[in-house]
Amino acid sequence: MRTLVARKLPRLLAFATRMLGDRMEAEDVAQEVFVRIWKHAACWREGEAKFDTWVHRVALNLCYDRLRGRREEVRDELPEEVDPAALPDMRLEARARDERIRAALAALPARQREALVLCYY
Repeated sequence: MRTLVARKLPRLLAFATRMLGDRMEAEDVAQEVFVRIWKHAACWREGEAKFDTWVHRVALNLCYDRLRGRREEVRDELPEEVDPAALPDMRLEARARDERIRAALAALPARQREALVLCYY
């Protein structure tokens, strides 16, 4: 399980962060994905679907559950992500680009956002 987490966690976190716009919620989703993998591993049947496809579908469903729960919440802005290793000017450029991407993704309908996130992130 440790190897599985090491291999899959970075992509799941990136995917969930792009879908939800919140790193902490994305971490919760990733944790729940691994719990479900552990509990339901015997249900997965090789040959019917790729394991990665199954894992990402579980993550997507959990993201949808969280997004449905948010419909009543109104958010003015999405939280910032900061890369402490980047140089200040690079960090400002990256932040501006990330903000434009977050705003564009947030403005899209859920299905279009899903398609873009799955394709590019």
